[in-house]
Amino acid sequence: MKKIDIFTDGACSGNPGPGGWGTILRYNGHEKELSGGAADTTNNRMELQAVIEGLKALSEPCAVTIHSDSRYVIDGVTQWMRGWKNRGWKAAGRKPLKNAGLWQKLDAEIARHHSVDWVWVKGHSGHPENERADELARDAIPRPSPED
Repeated sequence: MKKIDIFTDGACSGNPGPGGWGTILRYNGHEKELSGGAADTTNNRMELQAVIEGLKALSEPCAVTIHSDSRYVIDGVTQWMRGWKNRGWKAAGRKPLKNAGLWQKLDAEIARHHSVDWVWVKGHSGHPENERADELARDAIPRPSPED
């Protein structure tokens, strides 16, 4: 079984505002970088999108380790997601769940793999892959055209 490391980050210029995500996939000494952006989004949405896109890029079930500086994503998956699912993708008190569609996509991507482990990385602390994922995310933020 392939063991893959995925390093992710999201960025937003204003929150909400234009945002970007960056992902690095590493397998057996090889790396692939992915990134994308959205014109009107939030930092949390970009953090989620980075993980979703990294998992989607894997064409077969793998043992995956996700490295992220987002407590929102890691705590969401490891602590809160089971409760949300049990309540029909509702937050505590049956309130609407923010980013429910992205959480559902992430849940579906996780289910495709043999295992997904989560490692929290302190952001902006010199961690090389986190710094590179952040750079990919920032570079992917859509910029207004000169006519705007």
